[in-house]
This record gives sequence, structure tokens and C-alpha cells, in this order.
Amino acid sequence: MQMTVPTPDDGAAARGGCVLDEPAEWEGFSRPVAGRAGRWESFLAIEGMHCAACALTVEAALSRLPGVDSVRVNGASATACLVWSPEGSRPSDWLSALQRAGYGAVPAGDLLAAEPRRQAQRLLLWRWLVAGFCMMQVMMYAYPAYTAAPGEITPDIQALLRWASWVLTLPVLLFSCVPFFSAAARDLRNGRIGMDVPVALGIAIAFGASTAATFDPAGPLGGDVWFDSVTMFVFFLLSGRLLEQRLRDRTAGSLEALMRRLPQTIERQREDGVFERVPVRRLAAGDLIRVLPAEVFPADGRIVEGQTQVDEALLTGECSPLPRRQGEPVVAGSHNLTGALLVRVQRTGSQTRYAGIVALMEQASLDKPRLAQIADRIASPFLVGVVLAAAAAAAWWWESGPAHALGVAVAVLIVTCPCALSLATPAATLASAGALARRGVLVRRLQALEACAGVDTVVFDKTGTLTQDRMSLVAARVRAGADGAQALAQAAALARHSLHPAARALAAAAPAGGPAATQVSEAPGRGVRGVVAGEDGRARELRLGSASFCGAPAGPASADRLQTHLADEAGWLASFELDEAMRGDAPAAMGALRAMGLGVQLLSGDHAANVLRLARRAGIGPALGGCSPEDKLDHVRRAQQEGHRLLMVGDGMNDGPVLARADVSIAMGQAVPLAQSRSDFAIPGGQLASVALLVRQARRTRAIVRQNLAWAAVYNAVSVPLAVMGAMPPWLAGLGMAASSLGVVANAARLARVDALPTAEGRPPLARTPAVTHGA
Repeated sequence: MQMTVPTPDDGAAARGGCVLDEPAEWEGFSRPVAGRAGRWESFLAIEGMHCAACALTVEAALSRLPGVDSVRVNGASATACLVWSPEGSRPSDWLSALQRAGYGAVPAGDLLAAEPRRQAQRLLLWRWLVAGFCMMQVMMYAYPAYTAAPGEITPDIQALLRWASWVLTLPVLLFSCVPFFSAAARDLRNGRIGMDVPVALGIAIAFGASTAATFDPAGPLGGDVWFDSVTMFVFFLLSGRLLEQRLRDRTAGSLEALMRRLPQTIERQREDGVFERVPVRRLAAGDLIRVLPAEVFPADGRIVEGQTQVDEALLTGECSPLPRRQGEPVVAGSHNLTGALLVRVQRTGSQTRYAGIVALMEQASLDKPRLAQIADRIASPFLVGVVLAAAAAAAWWWESGPAHALGVAVAVLIVTCPCALSLATPAATLASAGALARRGVLVRRLQALEACAGVDTVVFDKTGTLTQDRMSLVAARVRAGADGAQALAQAAALARHSLHPAARALAAAAPAGGPAATQVSEAPGRGVRGVVAGEDGRARELRLGSASFCGAPAGPASADRLQTHLADEAGWLASFELDEAMRGDAPAAMGALRAMGLGVQLLSGDHAANVLRLARRAGIGPALGGCSPEDKLDHVRRAQQEGHRLLMVGDGMNDGPVLARADVSIAMGQAVPLAQSRSDFAIPGGQLASVALLVRQARRTRAIVRQNLAWAAVYNAVSVPLAVMGAMPPWLAGLGMAASSLGVVANAARLARVDALPTAEGRPPLARTPAVTHGA
């Protein structure tokens, strides 16, 4: 569907009839063009493009407009970029021209933020490709020098090979090495020595000495040339940076992809009842929108009409499609899979759950783990030592010849570059954070991954963490000769006409397709009565409610459990015991934690009897009830004084202090803001199995980080003495340094995949198969 805009007869009408002509609007999807005063660059998402010819048509339609300087159309992404002047053109002119050509368009402001990132990625890829191509050619020309016998290559051929290598190294130096030289110059201007300083020095010295040897073979530096070492070193160094960039882009399933998950446009109902397609940023609370199958929900809202299945995997970690019907909520960023829906918008923009998740991931992507901070602090003095060691090595070997001395200095500068040391921790933690995000676990603080790997006890809150906000059927008792399944179905028929929590639990426990109740009336404070047909087809008047209302006899029951009863004309028929609905994956999650050698505890402010009963159902050992926030805090403090490292899982307001005190903390589900602000991780979907998955991934991350740091330490311990002793030529130093960086990144990339732990499916076992006993 194309965007609804006025179709003007002339330019003036267009300017007066489109809200996008207002500067406050078009500045939202435009930016000034650097170096060209009065020129703006705007992005449009084009609708109706299907082939390459469409891109040419769109480009031609926009290029003919006055005030438009240039147009670039990307057929793959269906986007157009225009450079234009506000004095000669307006967005309404573009939309009208595209409509006349048979296309629609909407602003694509988010491309402004994404475009510089994509340009940087493309530029790095080009630098890598140029370095790789030139390296292969230079290696081909350098090969004879390594294999030919003395005197086998004539001086003129040797000079020709050197000149060819020099020419091919120039593009690498002037184009591929720009990031290293510019970063080194910036560091020196700021009075510090970064990782790129020794790299730039090594490249510059090697190329300068090799150039001198090429131009003056008989001079003091006319011995060896290192064009092959320079090109190979640059290529492998760029390879490591390219892999690191790809690894960063995968964080949280790619933060950029997460931020661009929302659609550009959506159909919104006008006052006359007609739906028009508008930019998502113009939605407001109360709007009625239509979301078609395969579209993404642009805002939080509630379904007004229709039913569907939604995919909330990125938001909650729930990998199975979830059913959604009229009256149920939907969240921004989730996918509508099957049916067309009418949705009433409740929250937009920064107020949505989706925006909160994006903010958490942005914070995590900017965070730096403790080990990375230590590595950075070590790297700075280490780099100063590298430069001094290279100068000392050159001075030591100068008597053996300037060429050999410079070769040793270059080898020391290159081989000791601490890229592997600085990549060891951030590469692993970023990969792990991205993998966890795809499983529905959001990392708020990267350094918490290190602490999470060392926990030995997991402490759970009860309400909202281990339990759901509803009750469940845990046991049933029927009179002698009665059928328990039929009694539950008849009770559910009456329960569907009541909003009482016990009635809702009975209705949810019964299978679908049961009998219907008629002539239903409610006795306030006692229960409901109505007529329900039995399996024999005969209608009976039934009562559902309190013991006195149904004439229920005394029976074995827990004093802390809620009971509701069913009666017919003959008197009492059945009693149903209800308890808090425990999350279905709780027993399996507790078992997984114990299997990992972790202690599991339960702290709650609820009555001790309720807490102990839930602990037995979930398979938790120590359980304390009646705890105030101060009691929870004291319990955690005492455990820490005994040497335990605690992971606290909670969601309530009273969990804020203990979440802050614990060594590691997780906010479950839709935790209150205080709990979220004090937590290290968040699990929006509330899956308890994700707690064990998080601990396992944290342990893997710690192991990978230690492997990376050990490798970097061993590499430097072996390579630096060899380079200082002159036993490592520059080409081998470049190869070793690049290989160490690539090895660290590749090892960290193993963390990008995390397998889910087995979880229980469906409702809690007790709720699904309640115990049925027969009474007199």
C-alpha cells in the first residue's frame, strides 16, 4: 500500500498539502551535506519496487525534479538517497513524482544513523581487499629471492622485482594503512602511545628502509627489502579487525538490527474509518492500527480484533510461536505470524518494552569488563616499553649493519603489538552477550559475566519469579462413583461466568470443548449456580463456590490452600484445591542448576508454609518465608561473609536492595524499575531455564578469556626474545602477530553459539494432572 499524500495540480498545492514539507518533519530524516551549504541528504523507503528496472524508474522520476541534485537508489534494500536544496524542492514533490510513476515512499530517518556504520564497514572491506590483492602479487615477486641460489638472479632482474614490489606496496601504504597512521597520529597528538603507534612505526620503517634499498641498492640500506612483510602484515592485521568488527555487529543479534527491527510504516485508521500508511514515528497512544501477517508490531498495544500467533523470540527468548487473541497485549518488535489484527496503541517510542531492551543493549555494548580495563591499563606502559625495546635493539645491532638493525627493530615493533592482549576479553564478552541476547537474556553490565562464572549459590524470590500471577489446580476430591474429569468440566462451565481467581483457575485447568452452562446466576460472596448438561445429555442444576454454599463435607486439605466446591441436586459433588501457579520450567531449571554444582535457595516475604510447599514442588532445598527486605539483605550478607558468591534472582520492589548487594543479580520478567536498575542481567520473558543457561555461558566465557590471555602471554614471552635476538625476520613477526590476533578472535567467536538447556513444556505438572481422590 502506498503512502496517502495529496495529489497536487501544481508545486504550490503540494507544498501546502503535505506535513512532511515542514522543516521540523523533514529534518527528522535528513542531514546537511558536509561541505555543501544549503544542501541536504534525505533517505526514503520506496514501496512497490520489485526489480532492477524499478530502481532505474525511481531514480529517473526523482532526478527530473527541480532542486534535486542527485539520487541513489538501492534496489536490494528498496531505499533512495536524495541530495537536494530546500529552496528548490520539497518532500511533497518527491512523493507526488513517485506516485505518478506508480510507487509509494515514506521517510527512513533511521538510515541516517546506520549509513555511516555501513560506509565504514564497506571501506574496511575495500582496504582489506586491496591489501590482500597486493600482498599476493608482492609475494609472487619476493618468492625468487627466498628460493634462488646466490648469483642465480641477475642484478637487473632483482631491481625489476623490487620496483614492481614497491609499486604494488604503495596502494597498501596509502590506502589500506590509513586507519593505522591516522590513529597513531591522533594518539601522539594526545600525548599517549596506543596500539597503532608501534604498528605505524613498524610499517613506516620497513617501507622506508625498503624504499631506500630499492632506489639505492649500493647504499647502506641496500641489503634486504621487506615489501612482502609490510603487505602481509597489513593484510592479516586488517583481517583481524574485520573479524572483530563482524563479531561486534553480532552483539545482541546485532544491536543495529535490533534497533531497526521496527517497521518504517504501518496502516493507521483515520477519522473517516479509512486506513492509511503512515510513518511509525507519527503513532500516538490511542491510535488504531492494522498489522498484517509477516509484519512487525511497531508499538505496544492490545488486540481489538482478530487472533494470530506471534514470535517474541528476540524480546523474551521464547522460541515457540505464542497465541494472541482479542483483548491480549502485543509488544513492539515482535512478529505477527498468521492473522491480520486491529491493535489499539498503548505505548510508543521510548516508552515501549522494545525501547527498554535496546537501551539495555546499548549500555552493554559500551560497557567494558574488568579484565579488559586491566588489559588496557597494562597495554599503555607495555607499548612504551615496546618502542624503547625496538630502539635499544636497533642500537645494539647497528654495528652489524643498518639494514639488519632496522630489520630487528621492525620485527620487535610488529611482534610485540598487544592486539591479542587487548582483544582477549572484549571479543569474548561481546560474543557471549550477543549469544545470550538471542536467547532472551539481556546483559546490562559486561563485567558481570566474569562474576557470574564464579557464583556457587543461586537465591530466588518466590512471587513473580518462581510463580505466575494466577492460581492453578493442584488436587481434586470427588464423591464416590463420580467421574473426576466430568466434574472438572462441569465446574469449568460455571467458572467461565465468573471473574474470581479460583474460577479462572478452574476454567484454565479444564480441557477445551467442554459443556456450556445456561441460566447462570451469582450469589454474592458465595458462588455461582447454573444449568449444565452431563455426559448423558441430561441437564442438571449445579452450584460452584464455598463449602457452605455447596454443602461440602470436611476433608483432608491444606489449611493454606484455597478450596472451591461443586454440588448438584444430590448435594456435594467435588472439591478442588488451588495453589499459586508455579512456572512450568521451575523443576527442570532447579535440577539444571544443581547439576552444575550450584546451591539453590528460596527467600520470600510470603507465609513460611506457602514458601516451603512451593520449594518442595520446585525441588529447592533451603527455603525461608516471612522475610522482610532487611531479612533478605542480612541473609545474603551472612552468606557472603561465609565465603559464598551469590546470584540473586528477583522482580519486585522489595528485591532492589538485595539485588544490589548480591555478587550477581537478575531481574526476571517485567520487573519493577528499581529491580531492573539494580540488576546485572534481565530476562524479559521470565524463563527460569535461562538462569542456568546464563551461568553456563558465563563459565564458558571465563574459560575462553583465560585461554586468550594465556595465548597472548605465551606468544609475547616466546616471540619478543626471538625478535630482540634477531632470530625473527619482519615477515615472520608480521605473520605471528596477525595469527595471534586472528586466533583470539576466532576462539572468542565460539561463544556466539549457545545451546538451550532442556526445559519443561506446558503448564506445571500438578496443574496439568491434578490428583483426584474419591470421598464418601
